[in-house]
Amino acid sequence: MPAHAQHPVPDPHAPAAGEGADPLRNERDHLAASRAALRAMRADAEALNIADVTANWVNAKVLQGEIDARIKALADLAHTPLFFGRLDYLHAPGLDPSEGGAGADGGHGDENFYIGRRHVHDAHGDPMVIDWRAPVSQPFYRASKKDPMDLRMRRRFGYTGGELTAYEDEHLSDPAELERTSQLLQAEIERPRVGPMRDIVATIQPEQDEIVRAGIGGSVCVQGAPGTGKTAVGLHRVAYLLYAHRERLARSGTLVIGPNDSFLRYIEQVLPALGELEVKQATVDSLVGHVEVRARDDAAAASVKGDARMAEVLRRAVRSHITPPEEACMVVRGSRRWRVPVYELQEIVEELRERDIRYGAAREALPQRIAHAVLVRMEQAGEAPDDRVQDAVARNAAVKAAVKAVWPPVDPAKLVLRLLGDAEFLAAHAEGLLTPEEQKAVLWAKPARSVKSAKWSSADAVLIDEAMDLVARTPSLGHVVLDEAQDLSPMQYRAVGRRCTTGSVTVLGDIAQGTTPWATDTWEEALGHMGKPGSVVEELTQGFRVPREVIAYASRLLPAIAPDLREATSIRESAGDFEIRTVRPEALDASVLAACHDALGKEGSVGLIVADARVPGLRAALEEDGLRCLAPGEETSAEARLTLVPATLAKGLEYDYVVLDEPAAIVDGEPDERTGLRRLYVCLTRPVSGLTVIHAADLPEQLAGQGDAAARAC
Repeated sequence: MPAHAQHPVPDPHAPAAGEGADPLRNERDHLAASRAALRAMRADAEALNIADVTANWVNAKVLQGEIDARIKALADLAHTPLFFGRLDYLHAPGLDPSEGGAGADGGHGDENFYIGRRHVHDAHGDPMVIDWRAPVSQPFYRASKKDPMDLRMRRRFGYTGGELTAYEDEHLSDPAELERTSQLLQAEIERPRVGPMRDIVATIQPEQDEIVRAGIGGSVCVQGAPGTGKTAVGLHRVAYLLYAHRERLARSGTLVIGPNDSFLRYIEQVLPALGELEVKQATVDSLVGHVEVRARDDAAAASVKGDARMAEVLRRAVRSHITPPEEACMVVRGSRRWRVPVYELQEIVEELRERDIRYGAAREALPQRIAHAVLVRMEQAGEAPDDRVQDAVARNAAVKAAVKAVWPPVDPAKLVLRLLGDAEFLAAHAEGLLTPEEQKAVLWAKPARSVKSAKWSSADAVLIDEAMDLVARTPSLGHVVLDEAQDLSPMQYRAVGRRCTTGSVTVLGDIAQGTTPWATDTWEEALGHMGKPGSVVEELTQGFRVPREVIAYASRLLPAIAPDLREATSIRESAGDFEIRTVRPEALDASVLAACHDALGKEGSVGLIVADARVPGLRAALEEDGLRCLAPGEETSAEARLTLVPATLAKGLEYDYVVLDEPAAIVDGEPDERTGLRRLYVCLTRPVSGLTVIHAADLPEQLAGQGDAAARAC
């Protein structure tokens, strides 16, 4: 059970009542008791017998699935702290029953609450650990000396593996502690990283917490400079929303969208560590993977295909299949014939066209509308038809033939195939939208014969997805998190927006890190394409991971790549290692290997980031030197800490030490200078503890200037 403080004690540095002379031992005892309680909760779930409470095998299977998910969620992760903080309140807050307390009436007597990744209760149902997402936990992240939020003390815990090794108290009412910063918090932020991305639940800052706990009703866009934790904020927001709106999101679903599979592998352990196992992850390419992608567009073609004007081209092409009726529809039933004249059919078709509903929905409605016209004539003749008669008329061969002639079915993939392969068809529907040069850019040099034989590109797949939505509505999810969003084209934004038309979205990104020719210039524009205009845009500029010297150096590029953004800062107290080495061209590879050896001599992960064209040569050099290297997204370990990272896959990843090879080659590897400098900005901001830049060619002029000598000396 938690330690109890019956009354606030006069000395703010004294331990809470009941702690005795060894608070650390007491806290370890509480950790052991909490783990035992969690094991008991899991055992109770495993012992549930549903044989007599389910009516049939379907109910039994559904209920057993829910029980299995709960058992999995109750697993005790040995190397993950069960709780990381404690709040000592001046007055006991009431707990909502969902938090494990006695109710919202304030009847619970505890003044101390342990804050952790999930809720744990004892055999009596009393809370031993409070979920970090519960309202009573909020002061752990928001309380300050100016606004203590009724807290006497906030305690943070330090761990080595799963063992509690230290604690640190913050007395919010003590003026003597006004300027003191948390050393445990700083150490946790700066802790070397080996393995995939981990949660930041113990280190969430107030400005991050505001975004995490924002309501589900509105969409949020987070503009975050490197190292500000925007990805972690987005993932923790999903976990919070699932806690606060579990039933709603269980019905509608949640989705995290990342830029590539390497990135998704890197973040995949964050939500399970927070107890959320059912959140799906995908890339935009996998969302729209209706065809096999076997080709790559050049920048000009990809830019036009990704332009929002293509949505109107596709809409025109889809609706061009609608043909005004030219003859009456004659329905034969028994000995009677019922005729729907041409003018009435035209009125029905025109009304459906003007309503601008989905093509497929209108096609399904058309036979029913024609059948209704027939039933009106039957009633006028004295008959009394019912709904079954109308359904039978709608299935009549004559009605089917009329519908097929007027509103034929449309295959989205075949439609896009024709647009990209038939110059006349494209020109007819792109008139006034695309210039002749733009039309020529997207047309295939050699038209494909079929959907299967076509060499589709990623941009083509997005066009097919748009066409599919024009035919039949895309199902909407309850909440979508879109990370590294700055690189998406308008058509890709539309593809994501379709997945949350009735839900909300959290958009994460950094305009300065846009590395595609079609990268967005403003979040307002991007949100408009997604169908979420007017959404709140929050800006995070305070970094927690990237060393301040590194972020200051990388920020020299901002005037050229994102002049409207504020320069990021860093609260890290450690300066980090920062060095720029100029070498002779013939010594470049050897210098890179030497820098990797230097970095591996320190604690933590190491990323060797290079221009894509340099990857094969450096991989061979590493192997010859006996250095084992991983691919991006592969989990690092004590035995394998070096990852060889192509510059195009560096986005979103993070390493304790980064060796950056030949910046000029990274810039030259992109189709234009702005995109190249943005790619370089991404690569420069991947380190947590140190950066070594090695170059033989001249550095981009935007990085040159005063301060280089100081950088070498760091």
